[in-house]
Amino acid sequence: MSTVSFIPKWVDFHCHLDLYPDHQRLIRESDMEGIATLAVTTTPKAFARNVEMATGYPSVRIGLGLHPQLVAERAGELPLFEKLLSQSSYVGEVGLDASPRFYANFPDQQRVFERVLCACNEQGDKILSIHSVRAISTVLRALEAHLSNRTCVPVLHWFTGTKSEATRAIELGCYFSINAEMIQEKKMHPLLRWLPPDRLLTETDGPFVKFGYRPIRPSDIPATVELLARLRATGGSELALVVLANFQALTLGKPPSPPANQLHLFEAV
Repeated sequence: MSTVSFIPKWVDFHCHLDLYPDHQRLIRESDMEGIATLAVTTTPKAFARNVEMATGYPSVRIGLGLHPQLVAERAGELPLFEKLLSQSSYVGEVGLDASPRFYANFPDQQRVFERVLCACNEQGDKILSIHSVRAISTVLRALEAHLSNRTCVPVLHWFTGTKSEATRAIELGCYFSINAEMIQEKKMHPLLRWLPPDRLLTETDGPFVKFGYRPIRPSDIPATVELLARLRATGGSELALVVLANFQALTLGKPPSPPANQLHLFEAV
C-alpha cells in the first residue's frame, strides 16, 4: 500500500481495473509508476467493491458507471446510481451504444443516459467518461440538452466520429481519451493529428484493448503516448507533459465527496 504522496507522470483515463484477474497488482503498479488511473465501473453495484480494492492507492480514482451495453439488464440500478453519485467526482462508463447488438434497447439507453446527465448537472463538479459507439451525434445532443453546468466536463472515450462532430464536441467543452487501438486504425490518423493538444488525454480501455498478444495494462501508457507522439510528429516527453497538464487542469478544483473514511482515495493532484 502506498505510504507516500502520489505524483503523477502518466494518465490512464479509462480502464476496467476490476475486470483483470490481477487487479491488485495493477493498482500497485499504477501507484509505483506514477500512472493516474480512472477505474471505470460498468454497474452501480460494482462501485463499492472498486472503492474498497483501491483504498490506500492515491493513483486510482473510481468512476461510478452504468454501461449502455448493460442497460437492458441493469436499468433497475439507476436509482442506486443516483444515490451513490455524491460519493465521486468521476462518472463512467456511461453513454450510448447504437451498434446492431444493442440497438434494440437504444431508447432505454437514451432514457438512462439523460437521467445520468441530469443528475450530474444538478450536483455539478463531475468528470464523465462517455461511450458513444455509432451514437456520437445523439450523445452530443444529449450533452447540449442536459449538461449545461460547466463545472461538469465530458470526456469522450474511444471517439470515432468525424472532424465536424469533434469540432462540435470541443465547443461543448469535451476532452478526448485516446487508446493504442485507436492509434493503430489508419482511418483515425487524420483526426488524431488534428485534435487540439489541450483536449488530449490517454487511456487503455483495458482489458478490452490488446497490446501485442495480451490485454493492455496501465503500465503500457508510456508506449501509447509514444505511438501518439509519433503520429502527431512531436516528442514523447513533450506529449506526456501535455497530457499530464490537461489531466491536472481537468481535475483541478473538482474534489470529490466520498465518505470520510475514503477521502485519501481521491486526493487531488
